[in-house]
Parts: sequence; structure tokens; C-alpha cells
Amino acid sequence: MHNILAYVVVIAVGTVVTLVANVPARKISLRIGYTALPDERKVHQVTTPYGGGAAMLVGFCVALLVSMAIPTLRNIILSSHEMMGVLLAAGVIFVVGVLDDFREMSAPAKVAGQFLAASILYFSGATMYQLKLPFAGFIVLGPSILPIITALWVFALSNAVNLIDGLDGLAGGIVAIASGTLCLYGLRLEDLGLLPSNNVGPLIAALTCGICLGFLRDNFHPAKLFMGDAGALMLGLLMSASTMVIGGRTPPASGVTFFFFAPLLIPVFILGVPLMDAVWAFVRRTVSGQGFHTPDKNHIHHRLMRLGHGHKRTVVILWLWTALLCGFVLLPLFDRQANVFIPLGVALLLIGLLTWFSPLVNRLYYRSEEANRIRESTRR
Repeated sequence: MHNILAYVVVIAVGTVVTLVANVPARKISLRIGYTALPDERKVHQVTTPYGGGAAMLVGFCVALLVSMAIPTLRNIILSSHEMMGVLLAAGVIFVVGVLDDFREMSAPAKVAGQFLAASILYFSGATMYQLKLPFAGFIVLGPSILPIITALWVFALSNAVNLIDGLDGLAGGIVAIASGTLCLYGLRLEDLGLLPSNNVGPLIAALTCGICLGFLRDNFHPAKLFMGDAGALMLGLLMSASTMVIGGRTPPASGVTFFFFAPLLIPVFILGVPLMDAVWAFVRRTVSGQGFHTPDKNHIHHRLMRLGHGHKRTVVILWLWTALLCGFVLLPLFDRQANVFIPLGVALLLIGLLTWFSPLVNRLYYRSEEANRIRESTRR
């Protein structure tokens, strides 16, 4: 990958700038009362400032400016209006998140803000052009359906990242791993001649990876700074933009990896943890008659902690799950023989997850814990 050094520079700049910006973001957030207060549905026990989203936005903007100084990246940015659209959309959804952090917005208002950001992506061209579905063939998206698909894609990924942001370092780490993987994936496709060299997807992914890495130092347990809805929604939008312009633009003749049968399965894999958690949350809350945005403590990370894992261990476990899923995406690009193992690996992962998180396993665990408490009380 001939221009990977330029992307490494972008990641490094985003990391350093966000890391430095964390300090004033924390102080300003405390001064203006932009803080997360502990309550019964939250894991943290002390008042913690938001502001991580603002630090990441600053890191994104500065790293983007530095990108303009690198000839190969400047040509990519100036080749279309897509990057400007991504920047504007990120700013809009950041404002929506800030408003929601300060005073919880109604679900319709929050969704309207997300759809507004998605509209900016659409009109700037930072969206997918086609779909390639298994057994359905190659579908070119027309102007009548494309805005809806773009909006739904942004809505899905933004809320997926927002829902997984329940433990210190969890969302930031998962998005850092996923966006780094997506950057490598896009660059590899360029080398294979399957993606235009002026595609902005790898650059968006590199910028996202850098700001997440810079945020993690102050967000890992015990966190000194939270990203809030402002940061989580922004990261989800950036991931949706990069996945659309990479996964939604692969040519119909490509067949190098298993994922070319359905390129938009790529984000489903690299963001498998938050997307799976979002789907389970939707089903769980719908069945119980709750609204989708009703908070609870039944997310994947909450379940892991109830199984006995500590805060840090739970986060690391979910990071490792994400890295494993990302490995399924990258390996076939560098070793075509690995394609044959993808379906088997996916099946094993699904069986493992269903076993680990099934209600039966949880009931058996809670019964054993109750039996242990009874034995302990009897001895006393």
C-alpha cells in the first residue's frame, strides 16, 4: 500500500491533537456544568465531565487540515465535495448530541437531527451508489431510494455506537479498531484496483481512528472524560460515511473475498459488537413495550459484568471480539485461501455468542450464585 505513510501521519496527528484537547475540554465542561451525573442506570459512581466529543471534533478538524498539506491526500479531498459534507454532517450531529447531553431530547427530535446530518452526506455525495446482495445481484440505487437508505444507515450506526457507550473506553476502543480495519481494507482495495484512488473512505476512517486513540487515554477506566451523545453520534456518523463510500462502491465484477458477495456486510462485521447489541436492545425493548430510546442495564457489557467480569476486563473482552471480527474481514484480502474458513468462523462465533448470552446460561449462573450465598449464610 504505497501511500499508507500519509494515513499513518493523519492517525498520529488526530491522536496527539485529541489527546491535548482533552485537557481544556475537561476543564471547560466542569466549569459550565456539562457533566454526567451518576444514577441507578449508570455504571460510573462520580460526576464526570463530558467534552470528549468536542476534543475529538477538534482533533478531526486539525488532522483534516494537516491532510491538506499532504499532496496525495489533498488531491483526494479536493476531488469532490464529499469530505466537506462529512465535516458539516459531523458538526450537525455533534450539536444534536450536545443538546441531548444537556437536556434529553425527545426521540423524534433526536432522529430528525440524525436525518438532517444524513441529508448533508447525501447531497455532498458521501453515500453509497449501489448494493450487491447475495442471490439478488447488483442493484444500482436511484435518487428516489438513496436518501432513505443513507438516512437509515446513519441512524443505525450512530445509535449502535451510542448504545454501546456504557463503559469507560468501550465505544472509543471498538470504533478505533473498526475504523483502523476499514482504513486498511479500503487501501488494500485501491492496491487491487477495485476502488478508485480518490475514494475518501480510507481517509475518513483514518481520521476516526486517530481521534478515538487520542480520546482513550482519558476515557479508560477510571474515566476522567466522557464522549457523551455528542461524541458517540459523531463517531457513528463518521463510520457510516466511511462504510458507505467503501462498501457501497465496489465494482460488480469483484470476487477477491467472501465479502464481495455483499460488500455492505463489512460494517456488520467490523462493528459487529455494537450492531448486535443495538438489535438485541430493539427486540428486547419492543417485546417489553418500551421505547427504543428507553435506557436499561441489559446491554452486552452489562451482561458480561453480571457474569463476574470486572469493568476493565469486560471492555478488553469486547475489544478482542471486535478485533477478531475485523480479522475475518482483513485476512481474505491478504490470503485468498482464507475465504473458505469465513462461513465456518462466522457460524462458530454465532454459536458461541448465543451460548454465552442465552437466557438459560444466565439463569444457571444466577442460580449458582444464589446457592453460594445461601451456603455462606448457613455457615455463618
